[in-house]
Amino acid sequence: MVSAPETNGYAHVNGHANGAAPKRKMILNAFVEMCSGHQSPGLWRHPDDQSMNFNDIEHWVELAKTLESGGFHAMFIADVLGGYDVYKKSLDEAVRSGAQWPVNEPMQVVPAMAAATKHIGFGVTVSTTYEQPYHLARRLSTLDHLTKGRCGWNVVTGYLDSAARNLGRVAQPEHDDRYAMAEEYMEVMYKLLQSSWRTDAVALDRARGIYTHPERVRPIHHEGKHFSVPGPHICQPSPQRVPVIMQAGTSRAGTAFSSKHAEAVFVSGHSPASCAAGVKSIREQAAKHGRDARAIKVIAKVCIVLGRTQAEAERKYAEYASYGDVGGALALFGGWTGYDMDEYGDDEELRLVQTNAIRSYMEGLGKHQPKVGKWTKKVLAEHLIVGGLGGTIVGTPERVADELERWVEEADVDGFNIAYAIMPQSFTDVIDLLIPELRRRGTFWDGYPFPPGTTLRETLSGVRGQKLPADDHPASRYLWKPPPPRPESATKLAFRGLAGLNGVSGGGSVNGGGVNGAVSVNGHGHGAGGHELGGDVKADGVVPASSRYVPAWLDGGF
Repeated sequence: MVSAPETNGYAHVNGHANGAAPKRKMILNAFVEMCSGHQSPGLWRHPDDQSMNFNDIEHWVELAKTLESGGFHAMFIADVLGGYDVYKKSLDEAVRSGAQWPVNEPMQVVPAMAAATKHIGFGVTVSTTYEQPYHLARRLSTLDHLTKGRCGWNVVTGYLDSAARNLGRVAQPEHDDRYAMAEEYMEVMYKLLQSSWRTDAVALDRARGIYTHPERVRPIHHEGKHFSVPGPHICQPSPQRVPVIMQAGTSRAGTAFSSKHAEAVFVSGHSPASCAAGVKSIREQAAKHGRDARAIKVIAKVCIVLGRTQAEAERKYAEYASYGDVGGALALFGGWTGYDMDEYGDDEELRLVQTNAIRSYMEGLGKHQPKVGKWTKKVLAEHLIVGGLGGTIVGTPERVADELERWVEEADVDGFNIAYAIMPQSFTDVIDLLIPELRRRGTFWDGYPFPPGTTLRETLSGVRGQKLPADDHPASRYLWKPPPPRPESATKLAFRGLAGLNGVSGGGSVNGGGVNGAVSVNGHGHGAGGHELGGDVKADGVVPASSRYVPAWLDGGF
């Protein structure tokens, strides 16, 4: 029988580091994937597990309603585009054990869950490496409309070569090349979502038959190294325009990317200490980009096994582990890390192997599980079976709450992505046992603070009315707004010119000569990095296409 993680390891609870409760309230998300087991390979065999029902829409609707009843902020849906075929250089172990195989596409089920709920948000995972931005912008705008603004996008670049081979590539692009591609991808997305339609483009004017003012929709003319997208965006602006940007990369390139773009960053580690430096780096780099570092919500992945007593929690952990699948766990580990554990002997001490990355990983793991005498690949698999990589916390509500507070204090995280051991019991245990304790301590909200119709960005930021990306977010630089009102004197002069009141053949000019009875008005527009081009002003006050407000990146100044 597999024993529960050690008390002084990453999984059990030592209490507060300094006895002081954190002041900020925690964010709690459910971490799922449209497959069986997700982070806990083999546990679909447990008699109480329902994760194998992932093909049924009712399964997801009921889960969303359950999570909302407990006050969860969001459901974060992971995804992969290929199978885990590194272990034994074969897909067989993943297929046999059901280790994230089969797996369905995550966007399809979100509208049904949104229709059955009022508050909870939904983060979906889509890769920038294998989908064209024009197509994804359409899908995300549609999802944001159908969820009434409760949509987030987890930006990933991919990590499985099996996905690349099935999508027209021999292998994945190199790691840093994928992030360079993602950087341009975000530029295209911001242009489509923020700058293709002016904020007042949609009129829905039945009397005049104008659905959208055509002069307030424009192409983006993007020509880059990786993408050529003329535009315009095919969807009208959605409630958030840009879904909440989420990201999980913690490599050097990933941290640089997330500190610039992400509004929520996901981290994973065995202990608060293993995440603290990465969190600090993300916040420091965000500040260098001119962003509010505290506004980025850092979310740590944990798996929680609860009991009303410590003994009950440990019995549940041992029971769950007994259903785990060693081959499935090693298949997942191979995909996550790129290392085939079949190359090592069954009795080989992994802390002594020649592969530096494996040895370093196992040494770090050993520090958090000091009572494990020998780390073989079977012991590693047993360690991963309940909750996968990252923290697995086993204990009473009080002790688990202590540990979560320790993570907040020591790692400076804002909340947690909770992976399940079995579904839905892991989540109902959190709702019934843990959340009341967190509320008693004042570390989790008593209910959704804003009324139905609130966007996910408002929910995560805690700022009512913050539907669009914050002013210090790079996406805000692309927002196409109407030009500011013209000075009264210029307006009066314009109409005098049109009426022929200034004696110049029915024409006049402001900051320039009138041509053919028209008036040219030059002035700066509204919005960061943009200006309004001079041009004719029609009698009805509509600026024609040649005079539309354009951001500086379209006018060569960005």
